[in-house]
Amino acid sequence: MKPDRVAFRASPAGVALLAISLAAGGGLSALLNNGAPMVVLGLVGFYLLFAIRMADQWEKVAVLRFGKFIGLRGPGLFYLIPVVDTLSRYVDQRVRVANVSAESTLTRDTVPVNVDAIVFWMVWNAEKAILEVQDFVQGVQYSAQTALRESIGRHELHQMVAEREMMGKELQRILDEKTTAWGITVQSVEIRDVQIPPELQDAMSREAQAERERRARIILGTAETEIAEKFGQAALTYQHNPVALHLRAMNMLYEAIKEKGAMVVVPSSAVETMGLGGMLGVASMGGAKPQ
Repeated sequence: MKPDRVAFRASPAGVALLAISLAAGGGLSALLNNGAPMVVLGLVGFYLLFAIRMADQWEKVAVLRFGKFIGLRGPGLFYLIPVVDTLSRYVDQRVRVANVSAESTLTRDTVPVNVDAIVFWMVWNAEKAILEVQDFVQGVQYSAQTALRESIGRHELHQMVAEREMMGKELQRILDEKTTAWGITVQSVEIRDVQIPPELQDAMSREAQAERERRARIILGTAETEIAEKFGQAALTYQHNPVALHLRAMNMLYEAIKEKGAMVVVPSSAVETMGLGGMLGVASMGGAKPQ
């Protein structure tokens, strides 16, 4: 059978009318004791079986009269003239899903990859889909596979891994331009999986680790540079402000001895320079218990 023709599909209404006609013909034949009513009503029933057809809510079908297109029928019941009229294949106008794949296809940087994608498409003009292309389902499948291979060849591996959404939109645009003339629109293309050789996966893992280490060293070096700059600014401030230097030294000393059991050795020159001898003596006298 040709892909643009459909096998006979009886409608429930036609089958019911055939049964009624046969039952009525049998009853009349038995009543009149004559076989003519059975034959006549049987022929009428078979005529109605082939004349009354039905399309589901989501379907359209083309009627050809002596091979010439006269219109679309459906959804619901419709009538045609047997022998004179023929039907094309029923066109499903719901959203369909096509799985496409490209195996061992080279990227722009000559890396063999296996790519799986999903194409969501639908027929928006059943007349064009029936009259303009013999098998639009197969046409969409082959077009999507060819476009996927061409897109892989235009992209490098890192783009395919990191920019799947952009690649899917590009494929959707290419396919939609090609299938619009067939009455078909491609709603979206999703890249489901990108597989690369195992040895290349190991190399990419090592490269990513080296890149992370490089960034960590850069961040550490930047932090050291900023700290050195701040220390330089602080040194200039302390150079021209001895009081600030003494206060900072006292603060550092306090931070060192504030914990219990801590002991700090301070050079005598530092104590004399900051005038801490008298202060420490007063502090010790204030903390001594009376006898």
